[in-house]
Amino acid sequence: MTDATPRARRGRSAEGRAEVRRDLVAAAVELFRTKGYEDTTVDDIAAAAGVGRRTFFRYFRSKEHAISPDHETGLARVAEIFAGAQPGEPTASLVLRAGETVFDLYTDDPQLSVARFRLTHEVPALRDRESASVDHYRRLFIRQVRERFDGGGGRGDDTAELRAAVIGAAVVAAHNLALRAWLAAGAPADGIDACRARFRRVADMLPVEPDGGLHIVAQRLEAAVGRLERRTTAT
Repeated sequence: MTDATPRARRGRSAEGRAEVRRDLVAAAVELFRTKGYEDTTVDDIAAAAGVGRRTFFRYFRSKEHAISPDHETGLARVAEIFAGAQPGEPTASLVLRAGETVFDLYTDDPQLSVARFRLTHEVPALRDRESASVDHYRRLFIRQVRERFDGGGGRGDDTAELRAAVIGAAVVAAHNLALRAWLAAGAPADGIDACRARFRRVADMLPVEPDGGLHIVAQRLEAAVGRLERRTTAT
């Protein structure tokens, strides 16, 4: 099937592009599960979705990208929250608002998210890509929080850089712990609120004020990250 077919022309509208993207992702997930990641090609995915090879590359740079959540959108949402925040908003409230926007990438299609989650743990290349995306979120949070401390937040103390690093790492680690627990349970619809609530618990651990408790928070963060890494390895 070529890109000139009526089916491929779905991509001319916003709704059509979203449909094509969903079809490509669904095709990639199904083929990776049934045929195997290594034995699945871009041409296989495109054909299963009813589009041509060129159409595939309009949406994804590689077959690895086809299985991943739309992290570019997720990162943009986080940056948008920071950009629109009021100078006086508490840091804990702001980072929680920003972090919660990323949940939508998974809750919009829970079953697809579960399939992605399982494949990510089975295929090293996908696991490596997901780890890289986690680092992108971490660095974004750290940069945004540090800019807030140095600028509109009015904090120029010597610990600002370290506090920003701890906050960014803690928020992302807490998000991953909550999200992966929900996905590992099969992404139940009645578990979304609990997932978000578990994530919000990180607020009490954030060093948003220079109160001398930074090293304690850092120790808590290291323990949380260690638990996350052990769970990922064991899954």
